[in-house]
Amino acid sequence: MGLYQNRIVVKVGTSTLTNELGKSDLRSFDRLTCVLSDLQNMGYEVILVSSGAIAVGTEKLGWKAHPASMKQKQAAAAVGQCRIMFLYDKFFGDYGKTIGQILLNAEDIAQEEKKENLTNTFNALLEAGIIPVVNENDSVSYTEIESEERLFGDNDMLSAVVAVLCGAGRLVILSDIDGLFDADPRLYPRARRIERIEVIDESVFALAGGAGSRRGTGGMRTKLQAAQLAAAQGIETVITNGRRPEAL
Repeated sequence: MGLYQNRIVVKVGTSTLTNELGKSDLRSFDRLTCVLSDLQNMGYEVILVSSGAIAVGTEKLGWKAHPASMKQKQAAAAVGQCRIMFLYDKFFGDYGKTIGQILLNAEDIAQEEKKENLTNTFNALLEAGIIPVVNENDSVSYTEIESEERLFGDNDMLSAVVAVLCGAGRLVILSDIDGLFDADPRLYPRARRIERIEVIDESVFALAGGAGSRRGTGGMRTKLQAAQLAAAQGIETVITNGRRPEAL
């Protein structure tokens, strides 16, 4: 299957959608939806893969601490899904856009029949000018919340899987940092950003370190795994700072 060069998958993480206090960052929602609406106006087909359901649900429920037990996390995710979609619907609506929600489990992508149905759904939404908003179905999927490697790692891997599924020409992962550095820029002010990587091998993974911010669960390693999966299908991946989505 050839790639649709005007089709772009944008992944946004919890660290972009919430502030340091763990509250929803409304300006961030507004900036992101404005930029993605502009991209669609320029002729691009846009698919948004969004994290943040558990964090936003925790805020909505008024819980002071991040939920520890599985059932609390799934309850927070269920509440957070409603809240996040409400916010996306509101802000995209301000820019005259319609969205549709797609909740995914790993099994949905593993089965050929379901995979075909999913592709058809994405195509139907995009053809109608609708922006699909995709999330891992955290309220029922314990593998995503609990697994050691985290199946989709704060949805980084999910975004690559969606990009491959939809034949997107480009995958953009919005993070709380400016890209991949030769050292952790939060610890080493003189760390140098690596502009372009042609081959993702162990030496590149060695630069990735551990998990990212304390609000998000996907570190640089999961972003590189996502880029590796996408690159294998010829999809170019960009990792950039979600605080400045206008860079898109």
